[in-house]
Amino acid sequence: MYSFWDLHVAIQDSMGWLDYHLHSFSILPRRKRKPVVIGIPAAEYEEEISAGWEVPLNEYFKEPGDEARYEYDFGDGWIHRVLMEGILLAEEHKQYPSCDGGERACPPEDCGGIPGYYHLLEVLAGKHSSEYEDMNEWLKGHAKNYYPYDPAKFDSKSIKFWNPKKRWKMAFEGES
Repeated sequence: MYSFWDLHVAIQDSMGWLDYHLHSFSILPRRKRKPVVIGIPAAEYEEEISAGWEVPLNEYFKEPGDEARYEYDFGDGWIHRVLMEGILLAEEHKQYPSCDGGERACPPEDCGGIPGYYHLLEVLAGKHSSEYEDMNEWLKGHAKNYYPYDPAKFDSKSIKFWNPKKRWKMAFEGES
């Protein structure tokens, strides 16, 4: 059974991000006024956050049309709409999760959210040539999986999905 932690790891992997920041899923259950927040519980936050590794996806994703808001890196503010489009039968020899399509490269982690991403695109297009070398050095060092960065390029076969249990141990038990 898949949990919200498993979904978080799959989103991170599909985006090419490295799980450096907090995340949350916000779901407004049917006939409820207050959203349920699922992610990494933290005492310093006022709202109640359920642990993503303890909440099965099928508790909230039951039928087509069910959706959640996924936010990653609260400083950069990456927000995704996660929509259950349908239920498919598993294919016998296919490994899950899988990425079956997409368009364009994902924004590099820590690029500054949407405004920072647009600035990155301008710099790489040569509009701010004084920053061009610095930006490429940053991409080489900080976002290795994005160098050289081509915003138009996307290859679904290049996406590798981590084992969510291993990622959990790395994040919370310091194992590598």
